[in-house]
Amino acid sequence: MKRRLTAAVGAAITMAMVSGLSACGSGGGDNSDKAPKDRTETLTVWLMNDAESTWPELVEDVNAQFKKKYPKVKVNVQFQQWGDKTKKLDAALGGDKFPDVVELGNTETQTYILNGALAEVDAKDYDNSDSWIKGLEDTCTFEGKLYCVPYYAAARVAIANNAMFEKATGSGKVPATEAGLRDALKKLEQEYGSDKAFSPLYLPGKYWYAAMSYVTAYGGEIATYDEGAKKWKASLSSPEARKGVKHFTDLVTTWNNADKTKDELDHANVMANKKAAMLYGNTFEVDRVIGGEQGNPELKGDVGTAVMPGPGGKPLPSLVGGSDLGVIEKSEAKDLAEDWIAMFTSEKSQQVLAEKNILPNNTKQLEPLKKNPETAAAAKAVPDAWFTPIAPGWAAVEKQGVITTMLVDIIKGESVAAATAKADKKIDSLINNEA
Repeated sequence: MKRRLTAAVGAAITMAMVSGLSACGSGGGDNSDKAPKDRTETLTVWLMNDAESTWPELVEDVNAQFKKKYPKVKVNVQFQQWGDKTKKLDAALGGDKFPDVVELGNTETQTYILNGALAEVDAKDYDNSDSWIKGLEDTCTFEGKLYCVPYYAAARVAIANNAMFEKATGSGKVPATEAGLRDALKKLEQEYGSDKAFSPLYLPGKYWYAAMSYVTAYGGEIATYDEGAKKWKASLSSPEARKGVKHFTDLVTTWNNADKTKDELDHANVMANKKAAMLYGNTFEVDRVIGGEQGNPELKGDVGTAVMPGPGGKPLPSLVGGSDLGVIEKSEAKDLAEDWIAMFTSEKSQQVLAEKNILPNNTKQLEPLKKNPETAAAAKAVPDAWFTPIAPGWAAVEKQGVITTMLVDIIKGESVAAATAKADKKIDSLINNEA
């Protein structure tokens, strides 16, 4: 099944194809008319490794609830890595073994909606759907129909070793302005700079979400939609976008004393090893700094979150991040998949996430987090956050690393003007194409 998108930001977005190989899945015919106690299928669920490392008890509890209702159904939860999940999913969808439930980052959902991989679901079957966070619900919506369920939201904030800030600056708080932050970073460099691997601000060069936040702060955009021409046009070469790109790369080259060409995937580990005083990341990454296999429990109580100061004395805009849960269209146990998702995103389940400082999928349960010092910065950032272009070829732009290549080229010495012009040319060749 293929779908045609006619709404999102006025763009006409068409289908993308999925390639194939192997993975996992359910089998058997349609058993939805059987009583719950008589169902005998296997339900395969793909969740990202965040659930395994940070809220495994929620997964266990939901599986127990599901087992109580469907005692003969086996739930096979398989934890995936962000780095290769889409490649594995594309391969699985092209074969006959695939998950029934899949977690997708909210920048990934449109691709799988457009290529017909996700089944339609009914918002009324899920708790608090009337107050879902718009940035998540929008990425699940296509021609007024819903094809996935918001799971959790995320907004990036400053993550700081407050003890380091206290020792170097006399204050354990991240300054509210970037001018104040730069002064603090200088003092941190003086205090801890004898360790050549130490970075006052560990901001990796490939961290394009951060880079585009600075672009947004200056009023720039990755691409804009031309209503007259009915197509997207890359805009990283605009004066505003170039200011943002330069601002970001200047921060990287000035304050990151480690490998400047890396991505952000292991930055929590860098802080855990006391090689950074500050990161820009998701609130749940505090738990990664102090816990888990690579965390440092000695830092418990020292690491916290704050609003990330941005240009012009304002907070840095954040990407509306997060994840959604979809039911695979080819699944022969769609009703079971929908029921498992309903349990996993129930108000009770969302409260478990909220207690771990994960932003829930709805504004009702988000509101109290605005008053919690550990989550206030992220919770307040959600309404004004930015999102990637909802364009037919956006997935190809991401997969080909157009923006990360641009950033690394600048860090290695290419001019901002040349690198952004080259990136715009590449984006224009991809962004309007059906994948």
